[in-house]
Amino acid sequence: MDGMGPMAPAPPHAGHELPRGKAASAAGHAASASMTQMSFSWGAHAVVLFPGWPGERGAGAYVLCLLFVAGLAALAEALAAVSRCIARRGTSAGAAPASSAALLTAAHAARMAVAYLVMLAVMSFNVGVLLAAVAGHALGFLLARSRVYPAAAAGGCAAVRDREVGAAGGAHGDGSNKA
Repeated sequence: MDGMGPMAPAPPHAGHELPRGKAASAAGHAASASMTQMSFSWGAHAVVLFPGWPGERGAGAYVLCLLFVAGLAALAEALAAVSRCIARRGTSAGAAPASSAALLTAAHAARMAVAYLVMLAVMSFNVGVLLAAVAGHALGFLLARSRVYPAAAAGGCAAVRDREVGAAGGAHGDGSNKA
């Protein structure tokens, strides 16, 4: 192996000859124009998730795109809260029933699908899309999982938990739980 030296490049495939001269520079320019940008930029002419969207459709379509990405990110946080609620419901009664496991699996699958869509949107390398995704996640966390809204912080589970405690005999007739 020591005497082999560097290997020669592979010849082009049949029918795929490399262009020469002016045709080569035009083909190289066309190929580079179709490549995805790999550094962050700011501007309303981004392509996010789907070919041509919002693209050259103007500032209104770009703002709609940003709102869509923020909504997807907020939905991902809300689905995380729903997953926690379903998981708590299964653990409070002992072993989780099959229906809770199936519902938890569906909520997790939906959350992952939405999270991957947000990730793909951010991969457009548009700063506005990145900021919309972060703002959407922050807003979703605030509304669905923070302790600012106690009912939302429990993932909407407060009513479910109260019904379970009441069914177990821990609730009094006036609706309060007294120790």
